[in-house]
Amino acid sequence: MNTAGHSEATERRGLELTPFRGLRYDPDRVGSLASVTSPPYDVVVRPDGLHHLESADPHNIVRLILPQAGTPDARNEQAADTLRRWLAEGVLAPDPDPALYVYEQRDGDGMLQRGVIGALRVSAPAEGVVLPHEDVMPPVVADRAALMRATRANLEPLLLTYRGDGTAAEVVERTVAGPPLLATTTEDGFCHRLWSVTAPADLAGIQSDLAQHQALIADGHHRWATYLRLRAEHPSPSPWDHGLVLLVDTARYPLRVRAIHRLLHGLPVRDALAALSGQFRVRRLDVPLAKAQEVLADAACAGNAFLLAGDGSFHLVDRPDPGLLDRTIPADRPAAWRSLDATVLHATLLEHVWHIPEDSPAHIAYIHDTAATVTKAEQDGSTAVLLHPVREEVVRELARQGVKMPRKSTSFGPKPASGLVLRALEL
Repeated sequence: MNTAGHSEATERRGLELTPFRGLRYDPDRVGSLASVTSPPYDVVVRPDGLHHLESADPHNIVRLILPQAGTPDARNEQAADTLRRWLAEGVLAPDPDPALYVYEQRDGDGMLQRGVIGALRVSAPAEGVVLPHEDVMPPVVADRAALMRATRANLEPLLLTYRGDGTAAEVVERTVAGPPLLATTTEDGFCHRLWSVTAPADLAGIQSDLAQHQALIADGHHRWATYLRLRAEHPSPSPWDHGLVLLVDTARYPLRVRAIHRLLHGLPVRDALAALSGQFRVRRLDVPLAKAQEVLADAACAGNAFLLAGDGSFHLVDRPDPGLLDRTIPADRPAAWRSLDATVLHATLLEHVWHIPEDSPAHIAYIHDTAATVTKAEQDGSTAVLLHPVREEVVRELARQGVKMPRKSTSFGPKPASGLVLRALEL
């Protein structure tokens, strides 16, 4: 692969996207392309979702992105062994020429997303080229870094957004008029199609357009932090100077923004509610989930609001005591950050009211699916905290200011399916 050396120059550089030889499943060697794909590693609801994917096909990508073994080292070595075996057997095979890939997702409700997959130059936050908007958990970064070191591969693309509506978008539209490399429909109803872009003029058009833009990390903060760590470990130039991404032009294809919910292990709903007495208004809602979410949306327009679940009902928690917020939320941050629901959840509720460490998997889980969060809380006798999503404009503006939101504050989507195209660093 042609990799550009990393420059420490201080002048503004835009997005630098490089073609690569994509590693893809041979359709003749697997049950179906749909059966070997997976959501991103952090969206798989463990263990139910993991077992479901593992049983879908013996070659499902989840065996690489979430290997199962007794120790972290054993898990990573297992993933590396599996990848080597699949390459040797021809289950995965590299495309003949370096390419950028146009990727399309479409569902039955009219959602259409198109973007470009490539190897993006990894840049430090100070360069202002790739903007993170959330904090990361160091143990997760360490885990992903160990997996990438062992496999020497980028196993799934990050989701980045930019606003361009220029030449790159024109190349995308022109490309999708031709026959795709692959097309498959996954069980969530999304149709996925992939095309390769290899014509020099088209590659140059995409690259020159993207060089004028910066991108927001929509999904994949931990993997981007992993790319930064691995780049720092290897003298430049090296394949680690780049990382696999999907870039979506939201001027053409706006993303959906959803909340990521919290499951508080070992905290029954009755205890969570008791601790809120006198500090928040609490109302019980004996309504279905969809109606409860409508009530939450209305309450969120007026201020901070959350839904608690786990005891068979929903409880709207809103109107926090202003004095409590003044005592618990750092005053040296922008007003837009201080007023976020995720800020109030982490700084006020988790830390000061419920005394739950936000980075301990034994105490808290982060789940994207709303119904799954409620179900697990009811099964475990724990508390689900459901949030209302933040608007993309708020996320982007905070990121431009260099302000990071609390971890796992947003879920942009649709997310790219893992398993359609991989990047092996040796190719």
